[in-house]
Amino acid sequence: MAVKFGTSGLRGLSVDLVGSVSALYATAFARFLKAKINAEAGSIVLIGQDFRPSSPEIAATCMAALKREGFHPVDCGAIPTPALALYGSRIGAASMMVTGSHIPADRNGIKFYRPDGEIDKADEEAITGFAAALVTDESANSVEHASCEDRSAEATALFLARNKALLAPGRLAGLRIGVYQHSSVARDLLVTILDHYGAETVPLGRSERFVPVDTEAVAPETAQMLAAWTREHRLDAIVSTDGDADRPLVADETGSPLRGDLLGLIVAKLLGADVIVTPVTSNSGLEAASGLDVRRTKVGSPYVIAAMNAALSEGKTAVVGFEANGGFMLGSDVAIGGRTLAALPTRDCLLPILAALDAAAAGRPMSTVVAEHALPVALSDRLENYPLEKSSALMAHLRADREQLAAFLAPVGEVRAITDIDGLRVTLEDGQVIHFRPSGNAPEMRCYVEAADADLAAQTLREGLGLLENWGA
Repeated sequence: MAVKFGTSGLRGLSVDLVGSVSALYATAFARFLKAKINAEAGSIVLIGQDFRPSSPEIAATCMAALKREGFHPVDCGAIPTPALALYGSRIGAASMMVTGSHIPADRNGIKFYRPDGEIDKADEEAITGFAAALVTDESANSVEHASCEDRSAEATALFLARNKALLAPGRLAGLRIGVYQHSSVARDLLVTILDHYGAETVPLGRSERFVPVDTEAVAPETAQMLAAWTREHRLDAIVSTDGDADRPLVADETGSPLRGDLLGLIVAKLLGADVIVTPVTSNSGLEAASGLDVRRTKVGSPYVIAAMNAALSEGKTAVVGFEANGGFMLGSDVAIGGRTLAALPTRDCLLPILAALDAAAAGRPMSTVVAEHALPVALSDRLENYPLEKSSALMAHLRADREQLAAFLAPVGEVRAITDIDGLRVTLEDGQVIHFRPSGNAPEMRCYVEAADADLAAQTLREGLGLLENWGA
């Protein structure tokens, strides 16, 4: 099988996942729920999906497989992943989200949730083991399609209610906000929420064709489009999400996208967090800028969630997590605006979007909010269609010998220190940071850089991507 678990969820080519493979993994998840969660016959399993062309068929196949295993699948339709997770936690149901997140439409995936939240790495291994044991079982691989009870309106309403209570009524009045809708499952929900807070919304770029939006490495053509829209429509900000709406995109009044880790810092301050958990790819200035207990992990929500749980077990009471892509995880209940916001330990796009707009609601330009947080300039990008064999060979080469690493990076600078938590993160003698990491979800190689100013960061990013592209040529 050409599918596997990546940093978050099962991923593979759409043509490989459609049909027997999705039936197999839905059956494996059902067996996992019976064996590990002690799920009873007739238990509800929620099914959500994004707008990829392959998602409806995969969802229908999963529903049929769950029915065969004695479960009661419930259709939640095209819905944000955090909304599906929130509804599952509210009614105590497991769930499956059919989505490839930010990657192109020729790929897809499935995210799995236990009744108590997102699966962890041990769960991934268990589900993979059940799938391997069922490969030769014809019934487990049988491709059937089923329609089920529809609770999409109920699940969406719960998520709307949560987000309509975050800020003060009318808080965003006076702001003119563009909503880049594209093919996000949150495209209408965003408009509804911003209208609720009094903002003047301008829907932009709605598409019936799936558009992959990577909030961690915004494509140059997307950045140009955002900048043009801010000028044309005189916008204070533009907001959007990736395909399944668990990663936010916020651009300032010039159309410049804000880094996801900056959005996470803004939310942490709004919520009064005492612990931040974030991967090693997030900005290295977070510790100084926040003044909080910042704990670093490998890339992927399961690692962040595990570290948040560890902090909670130590007695910490306001624990949050986020990734460089902006996906925000609320590890504990927190007080905000005189009410309690319940924990939602899975990536969410709405909380960082609303927190950023809240910070700009006092009449300050969004770019001023960015400048006030004084983080080092951080940029990232990726090389698509980078063969896994090449990325594996490169990382082995760079890790094998420090002299080999020094020679590879010589055009950029001299090596001062190395961090090997996830990928290879190198601090150079001039204080710059350059980080190489193969994607866990697709054949891509990512490069992250930090520098004292934007021009130097952009130059180092170009040089880093060039080194990756030309290695082995």
